[in-house]
Amino acid sequence: MREFKRTDRVADQLQKELAVLIQREVKDPRLGMVTVSGVEVSRDLGYADVHITLLGEQDPERIKENLQVLKRAGGFLRSQVARRIKLRHVPELRFHYDESVVRGQHLSSLIEEAVASDRSRHADDQDDPSEGEDGAKD
Repeated sequence: MREFKRTDRVADQLQKELAVLIQREVKDPRLGMVTVSGVEVSRDLGYADVHITLLGEQDPERIKENLQVLKRAGGFLRSQVARRIKLRHVPELRFHYDESVVRGQHLSSLIEEAVASDRSRHADDQDDPSEGEDGAKD
């Protein structure tokens, strides 16, 4: 059995090429700092779902606008990918916003808050002057 499926290899290569192409070739001023966080290719290589994140953007309107810009540039990006990758058929590109990074940052901040709260509670317990070293009241 092969170590990696062909679809996985194509998806990985598409991710690399699209990251460079979006950054260097798409000249639309409405497009923010886009990161290609992942690509999933269908088994028949007909479609590629491209997951993107936007640096510092969490406004739904801006996200929607960036997705529309990428959708309009999809044909151009597909033709550029066809020149760079040797494939008989280049998958149709479908762009999606990847919320996992934002969700991960939110969860991380919640965990940090809980840890800081726990530390301050333990610090208050240890600084209690009414207890001696052995924990007994004086």
